[in-house]
Amino acid sequence: MKKLLLPVVMLTVFEIVAVTLWLTSGNIFYLLNFSYIGFSVSLGLFLYIKKYKYARRITQLLVGLYMLVYLGVFSNENMQIEGFWYYLFTGVFEAATIHYAVAKIFGPLIFGRGWCGYACWTAMVLDFLPYKIPRQPRKKLGWIRYITFVASFIFVAALFLAHAGNLEQIMFWAFIIGNVLYYVVGIVLAFVFKDNRAFCKYVCPVTVFLKPMSYFALFRIKCDKSKCVSCGKCKKACPMDVDMTDNSRKRRNGTECILCFECAKACPKKAL
Repeated sequence: MKKLLLPVVMLTVFEIVAVTLWLTSGNIFYLLNFSYIGFSVSLGLFLYIKKYKYARRITQLLVGLYMLVYLGVFSNENMQIEGFWYYLFTGVFEAATIHYAVAKIFGPLIFGRGWCGYACWTAMVLDFLPYKIPRQPRKKLGWIRYITFVASFIFVAALFLAHAGNLEQIMFWAFIIGNVLYYVVGIVLAFVFKDNRAFCKYVCPVTVFLKPMSYFALFRIKCDKSKCVSCGKCKKACPMDVDMTDNSRKRRNGTECILCFECAKACPKKAL
């Protein structure tokens, strides 16, 4: 029963958010939306505990396809960062604004970069590529993410300053075109750097929100030093180059952990 604590806690957190938003907004969509996402994430964690090989991938597909296809394509909601700026400028706290608040701004205080490991529809595709374990040292290119972050803000701000008409249609096509660009750039970078997660490390603008809060994350990978034999297998298996043997919050690439548990799978002593 102790092993089931994490999926139960995660489901409870999402249900609290779901019920709170439903009651405060009067919109039952939020109850269904966050309940579905919470169930999907908890299912993945449960399957991982049961040692199912593709546990995390199931959650990625359940959540990622739901947000990309249903919310994005069919419901015309721009769930990318441009959608967040759009709703923020219009003063409407719904759709992408709520999504970012829960998943990418305040949520990381609880589950860190779990969004990147279990729900991101960009990473959902990139994780199918052949370089699951980075084959080259990490590059010092993280500054690019700040350029894409500012560029997304300038793009939406320019639309408002220019008093562009039919903004909702523009934002829909910005979502479609933006996703295509993300996939193309992500796939190219994966093959250039031989690293599926190169896009996440260097280009993704969303990480500008995720990283600061992830420093204080409640759920973190920790190392039992009494069991660790310093074999280094965990570090080699980590797709984000995190030093999980260091339990301090200042560990190398500490705010990059996506809770994929690849390090725990690789540990021969179950020290993680």
